[in-house]
Amino acid sequence: MKNKYADLKCKTPFYIVDEALIIKNLEILKRVSRRTGAKILLAQKAFSMYSLYPLISEYLSGTTASSLFEARLGYEEMRGSETHIYAPAFSDDDFDEIIKICDHIVFNSFSQWDRHKKKVKDTNVECGIRINPEYSEIETDIYNPCFTGSRMGVTPANFISDDLEGISGLHFHTMCEQNSDVLYRTVMEVDKKFGKYLEGMKWLNYGGGHHITRDDYDVDMLCRSIEYMRDKYNLQIYLEPGEAVALNSGFLVSEVMDIMNNGIDIAILDTSAACHMPDVLEMPYRPNVIGSGQPGEKPYTYRFGGPTCLAGDIIGDYSFDKPLNVDDRIVFCDMAIYSMVKNNTFNGINLPSIQLLHTDGTVETIKTFGYDDFKSRL
Repeated sequence: MKNKYADLKCKTPFYIVDEALIIKNLEILKRVSRRTGAKILLAQKAFSMYSLYPLISEYLSGTTASSLFEARLGYEEMRGSETHIYAPAFSDDDFDEIIKICDHIVFNSFSQWDRHKKKVKDTNVECGIRINPEYSEIETDIYNPCFTGSRMGVTPANFISDDLEGISGLHFHTMCEQNSDVLYRTVMEVDKKFGKYLEGMKWLNYGGGHHITRDDYDVDMLCRSIEYMRDKYNLQIYLEPGEAVALNSGFLVSEVMDIMNNGIDIAILDTSAACHMPDVLEMPYRPNVIGSGQPGEKPYTYRFGGPTCLAGDIIGDYSFDKPLNVDDRIVFCDMAIYSMVKNNTFNGINLPSIQLLHTDGTVETIKTFGYDDFKSRL
């Protein structure tokens, strides 16, 4: 399907990140920071394309991590910015490295805090506790940090109010791809259940899951949610969006390798759901394809399958105005997030190259992959 991304002279499959669309998102986030005083961090779990970290640092206050390696990446590649980290538990060896590079460390439990607090006593690291307000509007348990039996955060019943010496803030994360009305209701729950512990603290971290750069997102409601806790408790508010930084800014360009029929026309692509866009199978969801419609909406419907031996390596069913042919290019949308950070080399399938479309129209090859990348992991 012809468009500016499909027409690029790059070998498929390849990820292409559009710098102009990244900047568009960053400008929205910067306006929120200026209006509310909130500090916004890049959650690297969604987007870790560090070649763009110098650009991102012009708009955001730093990075947040879920592991030592993510923390190192933010620390090394976004110099001069804040480096935050949270994990359900920290090993002793990792923690020794973490305290050298992180500004904020959030602990998942008071037992983790008690285990490690002596090491941070004489440092400038600010420490926090992740709380579980037992309120979330996420319907799928695998993405819901507050489902029954969750390992994420301290519930009100397990909060130890006399173990807060050295704790300067609280952290909650209860959202996934949601609008700010959900955040507002969550903030009210946090205030009701944990507000008494915020008196005298320095900061409150609202976590991630905020789809701030989505077209229908209510930015005014977000700002009111920030200002409510900021003003009531005199707090510095942090946000940790990942998707919002790179939402709708990246694409995955693939080619049709073969066309067959088994009750439905099937197009075999050089792109794999299992290897190159695993959230398609994990979420699951059907990514948008430029120029396509729903099955049966347009005259010619095809099922897109990947090149692996996995029977379920199916991307989805799509319809087109004209028949597809071998070597046609297919462009999948919103592929900057949770793709490069989660892809894999199952079956020895090579990884897509990473390309960057600059604002001046030039294309820079950021990374290519080959056999050695597959072999070196094993």
